[in-house]
Amino acid sequence: MNKNRSLKTEMLFRLVIPLIFFVIIDAVLSYFVTLHYVDEAYDRWLLDSARSLTQEIKLREGKVFVELPAAALEIFKWDEQDKTYFKITSSEQEILAGDKLVPEPLDPETDWSHPVYFNDKLYDEPVRVVSMLIALDTTSERIFVHVAETMNKRRAMMTDILLADMIPQLILILLTSIFLLTGLKKGLKPLHLLADKIAQRSSRDLSPIPESHVFLEVRTLTDTINELLEAHTQAIATQQRFIANAAHQLRTPLAGLKLQAERALREQDLSGMKPALQQIQNSADRMSHLTTQLLVLARSEPISGGYELLPVDLCKLVRQTCMDWVPKALQRNMEIGFESPEKELFVQGDEILLRELLTNLLDNAIAYGFDNGNILVKLQRYPVPRLTVEDDGPGIPDTELDKVFERFYRIAGSPGNGCGLGLSIVKEIADLHKARFELSKSGIRGGTRIDLVFEDA
Repeated sequence: MNKNRSLKTEMLFRLVIPLIFFVIIDAVLSYFVTLHYVDEAYDRWLLDSARSLTQEIKLREGKVFVELPAAALEIFKWDEQDKTYFKITSSEQEILAGDKLVPEPLDPETDWSHPVYFNDKLYDEPVRVVSMLIALDTTSERIFVHVAETMNKRRAMMTDILLADMIPQLILILLTSIFLLTGLKKGLKPLHLLADKIAQRSSRDLSPIPESHVFLEVRTLTDTINELLEAHTQAIATQQRFIANAAHQLRTPLAGLKLQAERALREQDLSGMKPALQQIQNSADRMSHLTTQLLVLARSEPISGGYELLPVDLCKLVRQTCMDWVPKALQRNMEIGFESPEKELFVQGDEILLRELLTNLLDNAIAYGFDNGNILVKLQRYPVPRLTVEDDGPGIPDTELDKVFERFYRIAGSPGNGCGLGLSIVKEIADLHKARFELSKSGIRGGTRIDLVFEDA
């Protein structure tokens, strides 16, 4: 399981590690640049030493020899840090002077038109060697001068230069890290204060987070949290309103049940009890219908983030639902007609809720339509899937069109024992499916027409 990472640590690493990486790259580049210039400086001195030896090469009676006094040799080899070795050779006489172990270039194709520098070892010590060819005008003999020097001064100078370069940079990294750490602590302090304020809130406090001391970059987060709090506030308000309305609506049939039960208990014979028992049955039917409607309404509200919408064949679903409602329609001598495309018509939806939607539309059409009336259920594929339910009943007055979607609202004088939740449920389910809901007059004797348009199918 991954541990939660600290934002402060993450930002510090993202800032300091690249800085260290750049310093390392700078150190490597500084090493090679320093090595180049140190070699270049000491190579010049080494070449001066080799040239000083060429002044001691003499030619007498056609023979080359080296005349190197002891005092001059002592001056040549004197150095506080390094040892200097030399060798002078001839193409005809071999070694003319010096130490025969001093290295020479091994490549037979060496270009002798300029001094040759290379690194080697002498007496188990690394040395820097310069070799040069001396051409004498009075002889064809080739004279080579080789001077080797240990590398203590070079390494000491490189160390000094690199330390002078690296120590300030390391101090800079340390000071920068301290500065960044201090700055991050101060910069993140408002976030900690905000977190503390939120943690101290009660579970009932859903007021928006104040944004007076919030950074602009954090404003998006606080805005999102405030939107979530607002959504939860509305959801809680919806639930409370739902509970209050449900309690109010259930109280009436329960009171009726209680009164009719008391009335039945006062009667002495069965014939006197029948009216009260009939009222009890009506109240129980109304309570059953109301409870079913309330459960569907509660399920259709997307308080918890909605449902997973899956492909649903509207043709199959609508056909089966219409067949289920045919017996109830026949009780009022009403006919249910169904028109649909020949092939399947799929939309993204919840099959149970879509069935409840159509059930409420058919229930309303049967309950509020005329006897011997007609109900038409129609499906269209183009231009977008559309479900239409229309009846030839009395219709909805224009003044009531904006009110019929309110929960528990019933048009004055409406027949039946409805509870005013049918169209509210239909609207909630339509909104859940992001479908456009249209309410209009029907062409059949001025009844009601309801269209559900699945624009996102």
